[in-house]
Amino acid sequence: MLHDQWLVLLALLGCSLAQNNTGNHNFQYVDPLIGSYNGGNVFAGASLPFGMAKAVADVSGQNTAGWSYDYSNVTGFSALHDSGTGGQPSMGNFPISVQPECAHDSVNGCTFGTKYGRAVNYRNGSIKAHPGYFSLGLVNGVDAEMTVTEHTALYNFHFGPNVSSPLFLLDLTDLQDSRQNATIEVNPDTGRIKGNGTFLPSFGVGSYQSYFCADFKGASIRDTGIWVNERGGTDQKHLFVNRGYSLFYIQAGGFVRFRKPSNGTIQARMGESFLSTDQACQNAEQEIPHWNFNKVKTDAETAWKQRLDGIVVQPGGVCDAMQKTFFTGIYRTMLSPQNYSGENPLWQSSEPYFDSFYCIWDSFRTTFPFLTISQPDALAQMVRSLIDTYTHLGWLPDCRMQFCKGYSQGGSNADVVIGDAYVKNLSGIDWNQAYRAVVNDAENEPFDWGVNGRGGLQSWKRLGYIPVNDYDYLGFGPAFHSVSRSLEYAYNDFCIAEMARGLGHHTDYERYLSRSANWRNLYKPNQTSFYPNGTSTGNFTGFFQPRNLNGTWGFQSPFACSPLDTIFCSYSSNPTETFESSIWEYQFYVPQDQATLIRTLGGPAAFISRLDYLHESGLLDIGNEPSELTCFQYHYAGRPGLSSARLRTYIPSHFNSSVNGLPGNDDSGASGSFLAFAMSGLFPVAGQNVYLIIPPYFESVSYVHPITGKTATIRNVNFKAGDPDRIYVQSARLDGKSYSRSWVTHEFFTGGGTLELVLGDEEGDWGTGEGDLPPSLGAGRNYHPYSDS
Repeated sequence: MLHDQWLVLLALLGCSLAQNNTGNHNFQYVDPLIGSYNGGNVFAGASLPFGMAKAVADVSGQNTAGWSYDYSNVTGFSALHDSGTGGQPSMGNFPISVQPECAHDSVNGCTFGTKYGRAVNYRNGSIKAHPGYFSLGLVNGVDAEMTVTEHTALYNFHFGPNVSSPLFLLDLTDLQDSRQNATIEVNPDTGRIKGNGTFLPSFGVGSYQSYFCADFKGASIRDTGIWVNERGGTDQKHLFVNRGYSLFYIQAGGFVRFRKPSNGTIQARMGESFLSTDQACQNAEQEIPHWNFNKVKTDAETAWKQRLDGIVVQPGGVCDAMQKTFFTGIYRTMLSPQNYSGENPLWQSSEPYFDSFYCIWDSFRTTFPFLTISQPDALAQMVRSLIDTYTHLGWLPDCRMQFCKGYSQGGSNADVVIGDAYVKNLSGIDWNQAYRAVVNDAENEPFDWGVNGRGGLQSWKRLGYIPVNDYDYLGFGPAFHSVSRSLEYAYNDFCIAEMARGLGHHTDYERYLSRSANWRNLYKPNQTSFYPNGTSTGNFTGFFQPRNLNGTWGFQSPFACSPLDTIFCSYSSNPTETFESSIWEYQFYVPQDQATLIRTLGGPAAFISRLDYLHESGLLDIGNEPSELTCFQYHYAGRPGLSSARLRTYIPSHFNSSVNGLPGNDDSGASGSFLAFAMSGLFPVAGQNVYLIIPPYFESVSYVHPITGKTATIRNVNFKAGDPDRIYVQSARLDGKSYSRSWVTHEFFTGGGTLELVLGDEEGDWGTGEGDLPPSLGAGRNYHPYSDS
């Protein structure tokens, strides 16, 4: 079956078997359009690595990240976006739209009103995108291309020979029409449009202010003005507008109408800021004083090539489409979080400030661990930013966007991000302050624990679980997700215990290690699971279940919230005791103690049987992050070969190089980093110094560590591209010496080395011995592996 699936997928994806392409730069294998359709919600436009300015065409359809390849209409061009998120569209502030001419050559003949009423189709086949650049052609004859610096977007708008007086209209809105108020000013002499607005975050509380400064070049000005709803006029140059009245949203903005451009092109330079309008203008003037589009584009490409450098693939005949999938996944790990250093209006600090942690529940598992390997300098800045947020606001964020607190989806998983960086010896971080921040999460409950920290801490400490309908008078948040929160709190405490141990806080270590075992308090040995029609889901007994404050059991069907259920268990529309996943999937989320979990579920064979059923029954959603670790958990039962086989059922069938090549939201690079790790032959157990090993998807993958300069290579021996059977490790050598463990530590990357995996078409005994299994608290052996010796 696996063999047939592989051959069919090769045909469907149009894989041409490539020769060795190591001479070509990784840059050419990045396709920002991968995942831009059918819910991937990736940002497809122009950005720098971790850059604030993100320019793209916004569309009227699936516009969560501005652009989607869904053939909906282009509503404008804006320069602030997030990537891969779900829910409401994020940002898209102050879009520019262009009309090549107005009816009767009069302002009264221009189209104002809503962005949807002005929307224009794009020409099929005109879209081009690569890192730092995006372009398309509109059916109205305008061709637009864009590139960016850190805080500024530069657009080229190309017009046909018959253009008369093109109109540039700036809209005081955002993608979700969340504007609360805004101000705009148009300079009639220079055509400069500047202003600001107050907007709402798309998945959080509060509001934020955004500022812009737009300049134009390439044609003389004919007239300028403002517009409100369906009408524009040239008499007024200033406008203040609020949201509107009742259900009526006021459409408003400013415009500049030009005479015919001499060379057919008008440029627009859009400076952005979160501090002031003057800062937005200064950003634009300092970053793009020359208006040289090709220079800005080349500089952006160079920045991406530098960040993508240091990862070397020997494809061994693997097709280009697979390499595109791999390198584009890596690319997406560097779109967010965004570096807003120097743009923070909330507090002054010499520390970096990063935003769009959207959300850490998604990204702690693979995104931040991948950056630990590939971009440790950037990750150190992000961790410092998280700690500085705690220093000034009192809490580590769980989710954060546009200087607002985002909704907590589970535990305080910034604890895992910081713990992961700690056990991997990331440098340049104040670990004492970091420790105070994570202990604050574990010990103190904020009033607004729905957006930071943890709720129900009194019950957590006294009962060892979060009860259903907990009696919690200290703070307020989503009074549900009691099962998934309990499991995540247990792992959060484990990560804090690891930090406590390393920092010499021995009493704390024992306390948090004890709390990390609280997952056992929700295991109900006699609980069964059934489909709605009464058929058993695999004849398994024993599942996690919610518990009441008095210790009695509640009930949630283990089937509920799975992809086979009729209702999706989101944050609030269908609140249940698990978040975005079923108890069937959450039963495996005990990363700190797989050994005890395996014994609890009946031993290795029974554990593997459950994992197989989860993956093969349709109960698992591979597009959601809790599923990722389950693909590799066969390692803990002594069957690493099954992890390799399981991954091949998802990549490339669900993750590939097509525009709908993602099975769900990219979640700010979470899917991209999952792909990058899996195709490299590794998976990080976030918060632990552990990477699980499977054969890479290529003949070899190498990572040059950016700080130490050492090269870590994972190489397949007996590799044959396209062979669906030769995917099992028979034996391994690390730097020429026999290596039987199914995992490595971070020192493999910082110190370098060559891990050779000898492949065969059947499972061998590599990685199956008790001493070869990944570390686990209940395994009866030393957990703390700080070296590969």
